[in-house]
Amino acid sequence: MRYIRWTVFLLVLLTLFSFFHYNLPQRDIVRVTSTEVIRADFTRFNRFFYAQADSGNTELANRDLRLINASRTNGRVSVYRNEDTGFGWPPYFKLDSSNLQAEAADLISTRAEPIWVAITHYGWRNEFLSIYPNAIAVREVAGPDVTLIPWVNIAIFGMLLVAIFLIWRMLRRFRRRAIEPFLDRADDQLDLAKARYAGFAGGIRAWLDTWRKKPPRLK
Repeated sequence: MRYIRWTVFLLVLLTLFSFFHYNLPQRDIVRVTSTEVIRADFTRFNRFFYAQADSGNTELANRDLRLINASRTNGRVSVYRNEDTGFGWPPYFKLDSSNLQAEAADLISTRAEPIWVAITHYGWRNEFLSIYPNAIAVREVAGPDVTLIPWVNIAIFGMLLVAIFLIWRMLRRFRRRAIEPFLDRADDQLDLAKARYAGFAGGIRAWLDTWRKKPPRLK
């Protein structure tokens, strides 16, 4: 049972980590190299990882997909999709994909004269499934070594910890006020039942002893 408990605990922990890692915003320091629009065909394996069509458009099996191509500070390439999230999940309420594409195109630079930008995004990049992280915002930064503090993630985890603490306090008070008195009354009733049973059983044994054949008295 110990191995089963640890397996379940690790699976729950992995699920929570994956959920937060996919949905919470992340920021990359990159250099935008180009922007493009491709025709994307969705499958049952990767459809879950794409947002809805732009606000006002009809969702189809395939549609145009905006991409932002970039290069990281270590030379590795990164590709971001640029889709509206609308009022669905995750709740970024992004409705300005066209504006973001124009902003990214205006920040295109070369290696000789780089313009470093911070791209805020969520999601994962996977070449096998053909999925990309979704860009939420782009802004120019001072350089490739700028320090970005994830205030949004800190605030979210802070509120989550406060909520967990309040729920724990509420459950603790509920246990003290309702569950523990109920268990105490149940223990008292059980002790009383045991005492009654012991008395009843003792009376039965005493009555049975009167019917037993007594040994003869010695003269």
